[in-house]
Amino acid sequence: MIGPRLKLARAAAGLSLRELEARMNSLVTAQAIGKYERDEMMPSSAVLIALAQALGVALDYLLKQSDLRVAQIEFRKKALTSAKEEASVRARVLDSVERYRQVEELLAIDGTWLPPRGFPRVATNAEHADQAAAELRQRWNLGLDPIPDLCALLEEHHVKVQVLGLPDDVSGLHAELTTARKQSIRTVVVNAKHAGERQRFTLAHELGHLLLRVPEGKDGEKLCHRFASAFLMPASTVLREIGARRHALPVRELFRLKALFGVSAQAVAYRWRDLGIISNALFASVFRYFGKE
Repeated sequence: MIGPRLKLARAAAGLSLRELEARMNSLVTAQAIGKYERDEMMPSSAVLIALAQALGVALDYLLKQSDLRVAQIEFRKKALTSAKEEASVRARVLDSVERYRQVEELLAIDGTWLPPRGFPRVATNAEHADQAAAELRQRWNLGLDPIPDLCALLEEHHVKVQVLGLPDDVSGLHAELTTARKQSIRTVVVNAKHAGERQRFTLAHELGHLLLRVPEGKDGEKLCHRFASAFLMPASTVLREIGARRHALPVRELFRLKALFGVSAQAVAYRWRDLGIISNALFASVFRYFGKE
């Protein structure tokens, strides 16, 4: 039964049934491809090979069976522009996680998601987000130093990290996948087109979505931003590095902390404002100078 795999590969390629027909030089009709996807008809070996070539996948890929299903997927910042675009992203996320699982099975690794003790937790304000970030650092024994490799840290704790080409307006996403045995798998995706420091902040932001439960009516994006900022830049470390109060624009210090924490200058400025190190007026001048993220 190749139907689900064929439909997934076509979605990942971003092709309609008619577009796939054209790519195969009309070897079979769009109607026939639709029947293959619904498992109402089985293609011949020649057609199966042509389908794999047209979709840019190995023949084994179409014949492989998978127990993974996407239970939930959420996009950060802006919804995708079309159902076709969203289907393509879903398919690529699923395919990438399947590859992860193949490696895990070879190495006898259990990649099932288990949240840290005390998580997920309800967050309704900035203080809750700060507390959650501080407690997570304790749970994961991170201390107060900057995190050198956030990708490795997340994968160590069974959060699968993917870097995919996404539309420019989508910074990242997080997804929940389940297996036939009801095992839970979590993955976060960052946009391959974005700079490394932006990807790093997006990873921390999406981690916030996995670990915080924000009641309806509260700004979940803002709270996950606050969580990411506090997780990457612990308050005591920032205060130790720069002091409790600055009355002028410390550009040199701004760039020093930018390099230290691996985040953008804007993210550092936001953290300074949140901690009361700089005034709102000074923050506004910093933000105007460096432009919007």
